[in-house]
Amino acid sequence: MTDDPELNQAEGRQYLQQSTDRDTAARNYLSPNTAILLGILFIAGMFRFHDITLPLVDAFSWRETSTAMMADNFQQRSWNIFFPEVSWTGPGPSYQGREFQIVSYLTALLYQLFGWHDWFGRMIAALFGLVTVFSLHRLTALCWGETHAHVAALAYALMPATIMIDSSFLPEPSMLALVTLGIWLFVKYWVGGNERLLLLATLSFTFGVLAKPPGIAAGSVIFYLVACWILQKRYRPAIRTSVSGLLSLAVIAAYFSWAIHLGRTYPPYHTAGFGYIWDSGFWTFFDNYFYLNSVWNKSVWWFYGYPIMILIVIGFWLPPRPSTGSQERILSAIPYVWLAGALVVYVAAAREITSNPWNYHIFHVPFAMFCARGALVLATLASGMTWSPMVVLRSVCIAAVVLVWSTCPLVKTMKAPIAMNGKLLGEELARLAKPGDLVIAVAPDVGDPVAVYYSRMRGWVFPPGGGDFNWAMFVKDDATAIAQIEELRAEGADFLGATKNAEDDNNQLFVEHHAGVIDYLDKIGTKLVDSDKLLIYKISSP
Repeated sequence: MTDDPELNQAEGRQYLQQSTDRDTAARNYLSPNTAILLGILFIAGMFRFHDITLPLVDAFSWRETSTAMMADNFQQRSWNIFFPEVSWTGPGPSYQGREFQIVSYLTALLYQLFGWHDWFGRMIAALFGLVTVFSLHRLTALCWGETHAHVAALAYALMPATIMIDSSFLPEPSMLALVTLGIWLFVKYWVGGNERLLLLATLSFTFGVLAKPPGIAAGSVIFYLVACWILQKRYRPAIRTSVSGLLSLAVIAAYFSWAIHLGRTYPPYHTAGFGYIWDSGFWTFFDNYFYLNSVWNKSVWWFYGYPIMILIVIGFWLPPRPSTGSQERILSAIPYVWLAGALVVYVAAAREITSNPWNYHIFHVPFAMFCARGALVLATLASGMTWSPMVVLRSVCIAAVVLVWSTCPLVKTMKAPIAMNGKLLGEELARLAKPGDLVIAVAPDVGDPVAVYYSRMRGWVFPPGGGDFNWAMFVKDDATAIAQIEELRAEGADFLGATKNAEDDNNQLFVEHHAGVIDYLDKIGTKLVDSDKLLIYKISSP
């Protein structure tokens, strides 16, 4: 690598000029590469918008309905984005320490314009997912070339994990879209772009990390490229980027300091996120093998499946050979640098990430790139990069295997409406209650606020949630549960409903484990519904 800064800068400008020339040509006519990218975006859109109106009853129901409640409360109670509020901890205010609410706030704006539809949040997430596909494509083109870019974007489009997360009412799609966009813009700046790219990259990256903290992992790419500048003795852009980075970190730190303060100030005193290594202790993580068993199970049965996992491993082990240019060698390492940053985040937050698997989303940019590389290695085996009929046939076979043994079955599994009885309970409570009533709801997955959400009321999950304890498990005895109900009655609870299949993390059914609670409700309340799926009582104040 030459130490001459002027030669390095000239090389960067030449590299960027070639990219700019290609972009100019694409504006004049639809080039094959542009047509392929548009086709991939169409495929990604089909998978993400398929069944977009599915209620929030899939495998991610718990987190989705909490996000949806915050959108409701922005539109119905306050538009102050710094006070996100849920509806499952009583009459409120129920402010919580949360990430910056980009997806929920945009959804609230749609509610205001077009009325309430529970699938609006999924639509916003899917649109962010398409931004990720585009940004990943352009980033991969800079790192590994156009062919790898096409396959990486297609891999991301077809990966079960990305389809599921990008079509769920969650903050993660906005996080990955914005940090990937920011990294792509920064890499364009690094190879010789103007300073406006640095500004746009900083803004996009900052909002991405505000949308969800794991996005900070992508900052490893920025750190790596700045270090390369320093080694090349290009101090001016390195200093300029470092200042921008420090300002970004200051904004991020200020917001999450506020979020922690908010979570500690208002009942139920809840700040999203738990299970970090500094909370649980290193030896807890070590004794649990850093929760890698959970990673394996989710990878095999939910997020990737064996075909995609094999492609990722092959691509990781056999990266493309960079050309002799120093810039190309540096850029070719970006997926590994991103993966390293994501692994550092995982080590620090393994328990949180495995408990809330949508946090894996930060891994999906390098995984898609490695998957693409693995697919190309197999497709072009002994054939080079020439697109012969045999290479095309192998490519079709690889895509078919991925679709049949990964994409379709795993997405179907994750999209199964496992919380549908919770939705039915909420709708029945909405029919029975009047405006201003408060409800207590026990959903199929105990702790899931899906029934409270679909009741369109405020109320409580049961057992009452909040704080740092696990409220996805029933208390051990009926006396404690009855005391909890009495406290909620004193706070104004009007209805108590439970699904007959409500089960906690210990696989205990509510109707069996708390048979004494049901006997107590028969004495103090009026049974309104007792069907094969639902149990609802009208309860009066004590």
